[in-house]
Amino acid sequence: MPRYEFRCRACGDTFEVSRPMAEASAPADCPQGHNDTVKLLSTVAVARGAAGGSSAPAPSGGGACGGACGC
Repeated sequence: MPRYEFRCRACGDTFEVSRPMAEASAPADCPQGHNDTVKLLSTVAVARGAAGGSSAPAPSGGGACGGACGC
């Protein structure tokens, strides 16, 4: 189940909520009881290649977009 990150505007606390994707945009109450929260944009890191990584950029010309973004 995906995890979504929220920040409380009242106290500044950042917290995560696990919920189905169908409920991704539903509001979430802060663990401190506040209801003025905002969903944060989370990023996902994907490792490619051998363990330890590589400093070389990913090859262009592939990916789902046909290479337009260099993914």
